[in-house]
Amino acid sequence: MSRFLLTRALGAALTIVGASIAGFVFMRLLPGDPARLIAGEHASDEAVELQRQALGLHEPIWRQYLMYVSDFVTGDWGFSYSRGEPVFDQFVNALPATLELAFVAVGTALTASVLGAVLATWSRGGVVDGLVRASSYVGLGTAPFWLGLLALIVFFERLSVLPGPEGRLSPGVAAPLRVTGFHLVDALLAGQWSTWWDAVQHVLLPGLTLGFVLYAWLVRMIRASMLEFVREPYALVARSKGRGRWAVVTRDVLPNALLPAITASGLIVAELLTSTVLAETVFNWPGVGRLVTDAILQQDFAVVQAFIMLSAFVTVTATVVTDVLYSVADPRVRVRAT
Repeated sequence: MSRFLLTRALGAALTIVGASIAGFVFMRLLPGDPARLIAGEHASDEAVELQRQALGLHEPIWRQYLMYVSDFVTGDWGFSYSRGEPVFDQFVNALPATLELAFVAVGTALTASVLGAVLATWSRGGVVDGLVRASSYVGLGTAPFWLGLLALIVFFERLSVLPGPEGRLSPGVAAPLRVTGFHLVDALLAGQWSTWWDAVQHVLLPGLTLGFVLYAWLVRMIRASMLEFVREPYALVARSKGRGRWAVVTRDVLPNALLPAITASGLIVAELLTSTVLAETVFNWPGVGRLVTDAILQQDFAVVQAFIMLSAFVTVTATVVTDVLYSVADPRVRVRAT
């Protein structure tokens, strides 16, 4: 087990280093002078040169990279010239909104995908199975950006049953006292039921849009795994002993079928990161995704570079944790890996 963990940790470290180098070099190749952007359009050449020295741009590229990594690890992620505050503080302020949205999306996706896969397996080849497969094709074949726009057109513009792209709360509704940063939780803790209901309404459209994208990934994996396990001898023996098809599918097949789906968790995290950026832009959600989108439009390189590093770290960490959990559940994985 220790050798397995060491191998995974080493691979994760190399991946993060490679991603950080690629992101650092890519940002340096983009047009524009960071020193000029920070100093201002009308700054003198002397002021721009001083800013360039403060940023270390006169140093060799390899030294700039080492300086950046050192600063990033210690929490100094640079300064955002567009918002006039440290990049780290911006991510701290925006992260709760993104996490709240992600929790709603993941919870929706897990519930819907397990239920959909069970129903599809139980009615294999039937109408329900066809509907589940069709819905997964729609989710996989449609960009989150367009799904979000379609949801706004239907539920906000046409039906007027849910609020539009107003952010986390309606205009004029004060945010609850910050405890966790999650409006749904903080409003409950404060007993502000009207604020809580307003927050629920605002998180539904972006949360369900993201959840549908993740559902499309998960339901196909779980369904395929269940169809494979339903033909295993233990399932056939259970059926021969008189156990109903529904009982076999839910009690015998489903627990085993969920195990292979764990391996896709790293990909799901990566898909969630990408989709969140698009969904937050469409729904005007004040999270990390919209923060990065605004930074790209304003050429705020420090914010974009920090997001690249953070995304690489989160994705690689999720993949390693997934591998470890899967190896605990199935020791054969450790044997093959070593």
